[in-house]
Amino acid sequence: MDTKELLKKVRKIEIKTRRLSDHIFGGEYHSTFKGRGMTFSEVRQYQYGDDVRNIDWNVTARTNLPHVKVFEEERELTMLLMVDISGSELFGTDQQFKNEIITEISATLAFSATQNNDKIGLILFSDEIELYIPPKKGRSHVLRIIRELIELKPKSKGTNIAEALKFMRNVMKKKAIVFVLSDFIADDYKQTLKIAAGKHDVTGIRIYDKSEEAIPNLGIVQMQDGESGELMLVNTGSKKVRQNYSKFYNEKVEYYKDSFAKSGAGTIDCRVDESYVKKLLGYFKRR
Repeated sequence: MDTKELLKKVRKIEIKTRRLSDHIFGGEYHSTFKGRGMTFSEVRQYQYGDDVRNIDWNVTARTNLPHVKVFEEERELTMLLMVDISGSELFGTDQQFKNEIITEISATLAFSATQNNDKIGLILFSDEIELYIPPKKGRSHVLRIIRELIELKPKSKGTNIAEALKFMRNVMKKKAIVFVLSDFIADDYKQTLKIAAGKHDVTGIRIYDKSEEAIPNLGIVQMQDGESGELMLVNTGSKKVRQNYSKFYNEKVEYYKDSFAKSGAGTIDCRVDESYVKKLLGYFKRR
């Protein structure tokens, strides 16, 4: 992709997702993810209804008028987007591939965080860490994140969610809001997730295509494994083949749901042909 085309694509995503974050997600994001606590702001004269526990007795004694301390929510937070860019994310039978939806969701979340003056970081992973962008503030930083999401080609096609979570724990020393975006066709991350969710506010966003849920009966077809690249002839006419595939797929989905539920982390399931706007808003409102 040449620079002009890339910038055009980045701009298109910015216009779409910024409008969403400005009009819909800004307030929802703010009320869903609270700051680290309350910080002292100022002292003002007591007004009827003020909490008497906040009276500043030193100022009250000095002025002979009751004064109270005013506290503000310490808002600044850090959001980290952990995005699976393995081979299976390029799959899609509808208008958009999974990785395109992931880019839009990531941009919407990033602009929502920017509205609240929060920092945003990015981890792109396969079965290794492909890229880490440390958290920073500002529009130009978000545009860089979008650019990398569009342009970066993974060196590896596998998926290792546990390794990505371990890396996140090592780089994020303070509590962060963490969104893990993947199809979660993986396992062996339950324990690592539990540890990560013990310190950070973690949400898994599962992006999937409806045609992944079951193989249709198309006779003998050539298929390619998105992660290994291996080509194979598959007899989709065989009931056993279709049942085995469904069992494999459903086991991965159950593992994902069970792992996140037991770790206390949140989940959002979004099919590529569904509105991710409704899914995100519903999630923010439920919390």
